[in-house]
Amino acid sequence: MRQIKRVTDKFNSYLRNLINARNQKRLLNHEFSVISSNCTGGFMLHDLNLRFNSPFVNLYLKPTDFIRYLKNIEHYQQQSLTFIETEKSYPVGQLDDLTIHFMHYATAEEAKNKWQQRTQRMNLAQLFIIMTDRDGCTYQDLVEFDKLPFKHKIVFTHKPYPELQSAFYIKGFEQQTQVGDLFEYTGLNGKRYYDQFDYVEWFNKRSDF
Repeated sequence: MRQIKRVTDKFNSYLRNLINARNQKRLLNHEFSVISSNCTGGFMLHDLNLRFNSPFVNLYLKPTDFIRYLKNIEHYQQQSLTFIETEKSYPVGQLDDLTIHFMHYATAEEAKNKWQQRTQRMNLAQLFIIMTDRDGCTYQDLVEFDKLPFKHKIVFTHKPYPELQSAFYIKGFEQQTQVGDLFEYTGLNGKRYYDQFDYVEWFNKRSDF
């Protein structure tokens, strides 16, 4: 089984490189910032070979904290990031009243340096906001997110919500209570779950928020 997985992973990786090359050619806008509640945005940027112009990479926030940040971005940009003791195997940060899980960072020092560096790069005139229906996301969180005054925002959901303009239904998680890992491959095609959404076309839409 391990041998089969290695072969399928290698095949998907080869196809993924072809998909990424095609998407990189399609991309016209290179000056935007992505604020993502989890790793999904970082995967998209990595696919497109773009610099991370936002600190929201390799981390996650619960939806309530993520929405609170979005309601007062400039305030949180001025706050100092500190770290708290937890039982987690990764650093957990505190930004004023927000808790940030830096699950892909080895140390608090590394997480803080990246956070500060990437916060300074943020382009507030070209923001693209991504949230995912997981990590305790409630319907009320989806409604609150939908009300936020950003032109370019999307929330990936595990079932349709036609009443919410920002909701995008990702097929494949209907039997679950939340969206799964969107970076996983959907088969032997090099495609990940988030490829159901044309994020390149979306990023090409330049506008203020």
